[in-house]
Amino acid sequence: MSYVDRLRKRERELGRPVRVGLVGAGQMGIGFVAQAGRIDGMEVAAIADIAPERGVRAFERAGRRDVLTDGDGLAVAVAQGRPVVVDDALALTRLPIDVIVDASGVPEVGAQVAFNGLLAGKDVAMLNVECDVTIGLLLSTLASGLGRVYTVCRGDEPVECKALVDYTRDIGFSVVCAGKGKNNPLDPTATPASLADRAAAKGMNPHMLASFVDGSKTMIEMAALANGADLKVARRGMTGPHSTVDSLSATFRPEADGGRLTETGVVDYCTGPVAPGVFVIGHTDDPVVIEEMAYLGMGPGPYYTFYRPYHLASVEAPLSVAEAVLDRKPSLAPIAWNAEVLATAKRDLAAGELIDGIGGETVYGITDSAAAARAGGHVPLGLVGGARVLRDVPVGTVLTTEDIAIDETTTIASLRRLQERLLLGEPVRELIAA
Repeated sequence: MSYVDRLRKRERELGRPVRVGLVGAGQMGIGFVAQAGRIDGMEVAAIADIAPERGVRAFERAGRRDVLTDGDGLAVAVAQGRPVVVDDALALTRLPIDVIVDASGVPEVGAQVAFNGLLAGKDVAMLNVECDVTIGLLLSTLASGLGRVYTVCRGDEPVECKALVDYTRDIGFSVVCAGKGKNNPLDPTATPASLADRAAAKGMNPHMLASFVDGSKTMIEMAALANGADLKVARRGMTGPHSTVDSLSATFRPEADGGRLTETGVVDYCTGPVAPGVFVIGHTDDPVVIEEMAYLGMGPGPYYTFYRPYHLASVEAPLSVAEAVLDRKPSLAPIAWNAEVLATAKRDLAAGELIDGIGGETVYGITDSAAAARAGGHVPLGLVGGARVLRDVPVGTVLTTEDIAIDETTTIASLRRLQERLLLGEPVRELIAA
């Protein structure tokens, strides 16, 4: 039975649809509201945005009027099916909704919403991968302990690539490499100011565009995939060669067999016409299977490309809501902590400066193994917003705790400390009690 059929059945049984609370009415949020509104048995019941008028416009673009924006009757309005907009994301945890979807893209907001939402008995679905690669293991572990679901949303590359990883493993192939295509080479110097005209032409937030162009988003996505599929990061920054779809299995194979990889079971990315797709390179050494794959037009082997030519961002994200509510499982959540995204100086930084965060003027992200990050004392990208530079740092420096002082008063910094204790083996319930 399809998700839509099951959502309709659930609505008939309960007398109401799945109620979703959305954080952030930007580009991704607006798309989510529009698409969720087209799915029987699901509705966005409430939106939280620091600019409430954006939430009202999102509802109006989805054909929903009579939006309540303040007052004491918010919970009653949600129960009656009237759309609600608030300016405080944590207000969603107090409303009668089933799932909170975070589309803010801000690690600190994601940390506050996910943590408090789980404690309030809500399932949490993230369009905020920036938060997931910082504290996702803690959130996932907490959710399991509370009987809730924590998930990264469908439609983003990590989740769609994870589906290919599962498929490849399920049919008996080993995973050599899993990754995504990127439509342009990385430019780590890109800033919102330098991309202002391009962002305006695309109708994009310039900070979001900067996070794409400077490579931070690719690094974040592949770290999430590594942690969610238990894959490795072979080297800092990965490999990132140019490739076409037809040459993927030749490119992403071990060096001993003519490829670019120093080891197998890794995440990576490529530039070129593979974008906007995701891929997995599978391997088999069974001569019967190799013969059958050749007959089926999959090439001579023993390396094979499994490829999905698209990812549909907010259009597919409602599927993760359905999966959480109906199947009680995540589309993707960390099952290991193999990868980190490290903050790197985008320009020379002077002592006393404040770091502005992801997609900004001061830092970009680069993926490395969690072990290497820990050994080097490096600072995760998701923690650096508002951090103070302690000493002059040249451009290109992968920042350490000796270079910057993070704001330890933030929710995400506190949860990161708990995650580090979790990784040392402390039980999560004791951590939360602490």
